[in-house]
Amino acid sequence: MNVTYGFQATLTARTGMGDQLVDLLLTGLDEGSPGASEHCVVYLVSRSSSDPDVVHVTEGWTSEEEHHRIFDGEAAQAIVARIGGLLAAESTYTDHVPIRGKAAF
Repeated sequence: MNVTYGFQATLTARTGMGDQLVDLLLTGLDEGSPGASEHCVVYLVSRSSSDPDVVHVTEGWTSEEEHHRIFDGEAAQAIVARIGGLLAAESTYTDHVPIRGKAAF
């Protein structure tokens, strides 16, 4: 599948809550969650090497429309609702149009 839409989000957890934020974001890979969708080709959670409360999420989707459709769903909205309570600041988002690359784990 080709990735035609993607984004990176940077989220800053309240002090000491970085682990909880990472754990919550990783539930996005569970069956029925957004990252488990066949339309989500990349779902990468990482954190800052200098600040464990700064977490990055990189996603790649087959289309922007599929991303929005899936994120309007109940599973995604449940995760989003729980994220808010862990954040110290507004998250930043950068949209991407992927060109080429590789992810192998």
